[in-house]
Amino acid sequence: MGGGRLAEDVYTDADARLAEADARVAARYPGESPGRRPVHTVYVPASQYRTRLVADWGKQAMRVFVEHGDLLNLDPAVAERVREKLLTEPIEDLRIDFEDGYGHPGDEAEDAAAEAAGRTLATTGGTPFVGIRFKSFEAATRRRGIRTLDLFLSGLLSEGSLPDGFVVTLPKVTAVEQVEVAAEVLGRLETAYGLADRALRFEVQIETAQSILSTDGTVSVAQIIQAADGRCSGLHYGTYDYSAGLGISAAYQSMAHPAADFAKQLMQVAAAGTGVRLSDGSTNRLPVGDDLPGAWAEHLRLVRRSLENGFYQGWDLHPHQLPTRYAATYAFYREGAPAAAKRLQDYASKTAGGVLDEPATAEALARYLLGGYNCGALAEAELPFEPARLDAYARRQA
Repeated sequence: MGGGRLAEDVYTDADARLAEADARVAARYPGESPGRRPVHTVYVPASQYRTRLVADWGKQAMRVFVEHGDLLNLDPAVAERVREKLLTEPIEDLRIDFEDGYGHPGDEAEDAAAEAAGRTLATTGGTPFVGIRFKSFEAATRRRGIRTLDLFLSGLLSEGSLPDGFVVTLPKVTAVEQVEVAAEVLGRLETAYGLADRALRFEVQIETAQSILSTDGTVSVAQIIQAADGRCSGLHYGTYDYSAGLGISAAYQSMAHPAADFAKQLMQVAAAGTGVRLSDGSTNRLPVGDDLPGAWAEHLRLVRRSLENGFYQGWDLHPHQLPTRYAATYAFYREGAPAAAKRLQDYASKTAGGVLDEPATAEALARYLLGGYNCGALAEAELPFEPARLDAYARRQA
């Protein structure tokens, strides 16, 4: 009978055989990206983009909130924070749209609009995150999309520098190779304009069946992240293109459709641990006219549903959606903050409480509290620790 203890060579052999896998996992799953994430992305057609757009959206949103905000039945603390947000930072992430929202006005018109939008952004700013959506890398629109991005950067960089939080959006991916080429084009643009390596990053819109499942049965959304070669910052679900592509009738196309949940769950699994962030889509039911109460109620419900399902960002398409975006988001964070703060404090102090949390849950609790703080739902005084320490817990460095 043996002595019952393993020899050192067993440990050494296990380390050696798994060294390559260890390196691969560390490279592909670096964990949560540091820094703030936006709670929404506002899409504005490039033809409507102008110097005062953010201020104008804020004024319009504030006006409808003042006139009709009582319909939302908000807690006073939430209502006050919504008012403050609409006054100071009505849009967190702005996407100047040269794709579906812009159309095909002709090359000459789009050339001029792309350069003009770049110059306007350089002299305006106004949002923590900003970028453009260009046309897809499918054969029919590829050259136009690349040219628009090139001319936009020409206008932008002729007047200033690349803004913090700049990101571009790649729509309608139907082949993983399109993502590979898009990443290469961004690298060429960095060289052409003297930008730092990997200064240009992109979000991929998941709005085709091919961006979820490849013809060979593999999950292409996971391949998309790898094909981006570290440049993919987010995956954005496209509600209506994706639903229509599956043959779902227009009356039933929704962020809450089972087909949408299936796609988004695959996005979550593919992105988990990679540092790639997720965004839900939009509702095209606009809160205007007599439909304001019904559309607001639907938007509140859908935003809250997304948050509860782990999608902390979505799209907004109209100024009247801003009050409900922030109302739903702030209520979500404020309702859960006291319990989350106590659980994290108990975890940090190793105090026995009603819940026994694991390190991964402590990480999630810290991310939750940081998300509420960064968007304005929570004040620093309402946090269990200072933001820097929360960030350390959020990335398992505490």
